[in-house]
Amino acid sequence: MAAVLSQLAQEALDRAHRRMRHRQACRNRKAWSDDEVEQLRRRYADEPTEVIAADLGRSVRMVYGKAKQLSLSKSAAFLEGPLSRRLDGSQGVQYRFAKGITPWNKGRKGSPSTGRMAETQFRPGNKPGNWLPIGSHRVSKDGYLQRKVTDTGYPPRDWIAAHTLLWEEHYGPVPEGHCLCFRDGNKQNIVLDNLELITRAERMRRNTIHRYPPELKDAIRAVGRLKRTIREIEHEKQS
Repeated sequence: MAAVLSQLAQEALDRAHRRMRHRQACRNRKAWSDDEVEQLRRRYADEPTEVIAADLGRSVRMVYGKAKQLSLSKSAAFLEGPLSRRLDGSQGVQYRFAKGITPWNKGRKGSPSTGRMAETQFRPGNKPGNWLPIGSHRVSKDGYLQRKVTDTGYPPRDWIAAHTLLWEEHYGPVPEGHCLCFRDGNKQNIVLDNLELITRAERMRRNTIHRYPPELKDAIRAVGRLKRTIREIEHEKQS
C-alpha cells in the first residue's frame, strides 16, 4: 500500500513541477516595448509578416498574435500583390491540361505497372494474411473473447463478444442503456450463470471509489489531500 501511495504521490509532484515550469516560461516571455508596437502598427499592413518578425527578433506566431490583439490587418494592396503569396489563379497556368487535350492514358484500364509491380499487386478476391473465416475466435485488446459472425471487412460489425452472443441466444438483444458484466470478474469464464445484465448507471456506481477495500480508499483519499497541498504551495509561491 505504501508503495502504491508513493508512486501516486510522485506522479502528482511531477505534474506540479511541469505546471510550475510552464508558468515560469510564460513569465519569462519578452514584453512588447512601445517602440516595437509602434513599428508593428506602421509596417504590418504593407510588409510581409516574416520580415517584420525577423527585424523585431520575434517569431511569426508572436507577431500575428500581437497584430490580432491590436486589431491590425493587411491592406488590400498588399493582399493583391505578390508579397502576400496568395493564389490568384495564374500560378502554374503553363503546366495545366488545356481544354480538349487527350490524356495519355485514355482507354487504358487502371494504372500501368512499372517494373515488377504487377507481381506484388493485390488481385480481385485477395485476402490479407491475417484474415480469418466466419466462426473464428480472437481475444480483443480489452481481454474479451470475440467470435467472427460476418465477413464485411468492418471489424466492429464482423467481431462480436462471445458472452454477448451467448446472452442473446437465450434472452435476446441487450436492452438499450444496459450492459453485461461478469459476476466473478473473469472475462474468460463465459457461462450463462456468470453473466449479469445491469444498467450503465449501475456500472458507473460500481466503478466509484466505494468499490475498493477500506485501505485502498484511504490511500486514494491521502493522494487527494497531497494534491491539494501541492496546489496550495504553488499558489503561495505565485503570490
